[in-house]
Amino acid sequence: MIRTDALDQLPVRTAVPALERALDERGAAVLCAPPGTGKTTLVPLVLAGLTGGGPVRRVLVAEPRRIAARAAARRMAWLLGEQAGGRVGFTVRGERTVGPDTVVEVVTTGVLLQRLQRDQELTGVDVVIIDECHERHLDADTAAAFLLDVRGTIRPDLRLVAASATTDAEGWARLLGDAPVVEAHGVSHPVEVVWAPPSGTVRPPHGLRVDPALLTHVAAVVRRALSERDGDVLCFLPGVGEIGRVAGQLTGVDAEVLQVHGRAPAAVQDAVLAGSSRGRRVVLATSVAESSLTVPGVRVVVDSGLAREPRTDHARGLSALTTVRASRAAGRQRAGRAGREAPGAVYRCWEEAEDGRLTAFPSPEIRVADLAAFALQTACWGDPDASGLALLDPPPAGAMGAAREVLGAVGAVDGVGRATGRGVRMSRLGLHPRLARALLDGADEVGGRRAAEVVALLSEEPPREYGDDLAHALRTARRGGDGYAARWRQEVRRLSQSLGSARGTGAGPGGTDDAAAGLVAALAFPERVARARGEGAFLMASGTGAELRDGSRLRSAPWLAVAVADRPAHAASARVRLAAVIDEGTALLAAGHLRFSGEEVRWSGGDVVARSVDRLGAVELSVRALRGPAPELVRGALLEGLRREGPELLRWTRDSRQLRLRLAFLHRVLGAPWPDVSDAALLARADEWLEPELSRAARRSDLARIDAGQAVRRLLPWATGDAGRLDELAPERIEVPSGSRIRVEYGGEQPVLAVKLQELFGLRETPRVAGVPVLVHLLSPAGHPAAVTADLASFWREGYKGVRAELRGRYPKHPWPEDPTTMEATRFTSARLRRD
Repeated sequence: MIRTDALDQLPVRTAVPALERALDERGAAVLCAPPGTGKTTLVPLVLAGLTGGGPVRRVLVAEPRRIAARAAARRMAWLLGEQAGGRVGFTVRGERTVGPDTVVEVVTTGVLLQRLQRDQELTGVDVVIIDECHERHLDADTAAAFLLDVRGTIRPDLRLVAASATTDAEGWARLLGDAPVVEAHGVSHPVEVVWAPPSGTVRPPHGLRVDPALLTHVAAVVRRALSERDGDVLCFLPGVGEIGRVAGQLTGVDAEVLQVHGRAPAAVQDAVLAGSSRGRRVVLATSVAESSLTVPGVRVVVDSGLAREPRTDHARGLSALTTVRASRAAGRQRAGRAGREAPGAVYRCWEEAEDGRLTAFPSPEIRVADLAAFALQTACWGDPDASGLALLDPPPAGAMGAAREVLGAVGAVDGVGRATGRGVRMSRLGLHPRLARALLDGADEVGGRRAAEVVALLSEEPPREYGDDLAHALRTARRGGDGYAARWRQEVRRLSQSLGSARGTGAGPGGTDDAAAGLVAALAFPERVARARGEGAFLMASGTGAELRDGSRLRSAPWLAVAVADRPAHAASARVRLAAVIDEGTALLAAGHLRFSGEEVRWSGGDVVARSVDRLGAVELSVRALRGPAPELVRGALLEGLRREGPELLRWTRDSRQLRLRLAFLHRVLGAPWPDVSDAALLARADEWLEPELSRAARRSDLARIDAGQAVRRLLPWATGDAGRLDELAPERIEVPSGSRIRVEYGGEQPVLAVKLQELFGLRETPRVAGVPVLVHLLSPAGHPAAVTADLASFWREGYKGVRAELRGRYPKHPWPEDPTTMEATRFTSARLRRD
């Protein structure tokens, strides 16, 4: 029996007619509705014709998280008076609850992407709703781009709704072809903001680390909120570990403490979402509770101010979640949870002055995440560089380049980026491409079941209490009775089934757990195979150092396959969180494409180093000195040294430096044919000016013997005849009226002529070089600065009088005429002039 009373109370019902008109007229719309208005539950039922009497349509609702997909389906089924699996069902990774009568199906965005890859037309689906699109998850952005492609080519009848919990919908409206924006206004109760910053110093988060002092403070604020306010308390924390630590500090509070996150058992999730009639509750949650879920009974929110976002260090091959300050938009969403059912309060664990400095919105995942899975999706879609897809933010070129390298290394794409048959199989496993490679190739080596077990551990990092030894974590998961172990077993079943369909039976040789864990981890992350270089210290093939924590049982291992590592800010080495012991043979098997054997001549330590080397990435397996290296390799190493340390490695006399400055001046003022003699330009034309000396050199000392001035003269425009005008256009010296030949300095914007004032008597106009007036530094008889001018005529008229008054008393033996333009220039004193 349909629960009409509950449906009628949902505020979004007033916006449904406008939404239906927008879809009838344009086929797409953006629906903005605050959390709790019913956009996730009422709207799909109406569009499916299950309430309101409209035509029956098949509706697919895409949620960003599994917990939200299950909850939405169960809530809609409850509103219809049914159980999930009837007219409303759901599908998430590893779990499917649908039936022959299912009309509304709630799926994760990842499942939607799999559906689209298998059936681009989405046969039988009439409407797709992408929920919580404001969160900018990568799968949601990708699914939207694919759906718009489908709608624009083969399914113009497919209706699309982008549903957002915020009013920041303009970008989505443009993306959907200037689709109408339909807004629904929820019942909003006032929420009092209480600023509750820690009293002591709290270190900022870095990596996954959160200062324990902050967590202690958050627990204290929860206790304070329980004593000052009525109703349940919803506390936002960045991750599962922080939730567990705060829960441990709330022992003894007069309330039931519940933990909500993506890893929580389904029974706990259901209990939180069902509410309680037995007493007060404290719900500790990740950002999953910001907008995807409705938690009844909440009157108070305690906000730690932290969130987790993905970050990728492409240069080191490390990607992980990192703790960041939550955005202002997230803060508003969290605070709104306290005012859903009645007036409430939010306790913010930071200073009010800090609030304005927070970022406005969370970073779109496409800008900061590892894009290997995205790149494989677009390659399988037929658009390897994603240039033809409608995306709110284009993927960063560097991240896409790194992703394509990964895909090429695992055989998922060919040389031009198109998906191979192997790549298509990998994309359908529901795994990151690295893990898909480890599953497929690992099955041949260690057997399908064991490969699935290890990959399941790698796809969701085990709890910290499982330790940092992957093989030990595998054995712990097998015998474990906790929620993680249950989810792990479910994922092992799914992967084993997927492997069977992708590779036959998935059977293969056995081996020990330790060997299997090491090989599969190494296949997934070949750049992270690492050799010991000291107690607890390792060097990964990527070139990044790695360190184990004190007390780790892995510290004495000769080789490791590093599965999980992060690199704290300002740290030289990565911190290993999960790894397996391997031997050199396993490292070579998994990372063979990184092996190099041969002559290696490079610039290292300030000189040419020539070696015969066998290495695996940055890990040197064997090295010996190389005698008589190939000349072209030596030349390349010398050029690398010049790039790193600059042409200063050559011999530059004062005259050769002056020549380079003169040429730089002419290039800047006159352009061609005068050469560019910057460091970059000189290196680019090394063949033209450094030969044959460069090819004869073998080491740094040989470079130091090359006369740079003589070499640079080879770049002068001899062919045009202009080289002969060098001294005319940029003279090394200028003769002044006294007869002295004064050196011109060319290092600044204008050439500089530093000359004693008396030597310029009678010179009415400023000397020019290549048409540019020189900057005259007028010196006293003792050679000290007296004045600077680029307009000598103006100086004689206006500035000389003051200089004369100041210096004639100090230098009475020198001439100081009232009119210097009529006086003969001299280098001598007045007495010498009279004798002459």
